[in-house]
Amino acid sequence: QVLLMESGGGSVQAGGSLRLSCAASGFTYRDYWMGWFRQPPGKEREGVAAIDSDGRTSYADSVKGRFTISQDNAKVTLYLQMNSLKPEDTATYYCAAAGYRLWVGYLDPRRYNYWGQGTQVTVSS
Repeated sequence: QVLLMESGGGSVQAGGSLRLSCAASGFTYRDYWMGWFRQPPGKEREGVAAIDSDGRTSYADSVKGRFTISQDNAKVTLYLQMNSLKPEDTATYYCAAAGYRLWVGYLDPRRYNYWGQGTQVTVSS
């Protein structure tokens, strides 16, 4: 059974930083993509950043230069370092995993088949 559990959310002022973590268990795929997605209140879920089993990354334009996705050497924990946070970054952030190789749509939530419960990030102005 694959379990993804996010942590690290919270409230921060604009310009501040947060680091999200996602602990993965039972995820033994050799080829995969893992990503961070967010859902602002009243809006659809959107892709933020993703990384594959070879370390290739993909970022949404809105977070390029501010957010960094990474994974530990054992590839059991996924991270999202968020700097220069803006009020528009306020959302519930989800960790997700696709147990197969993707060639397109790295930030398309429909391509991911495992999801965490989410962690709230609130950025005040």
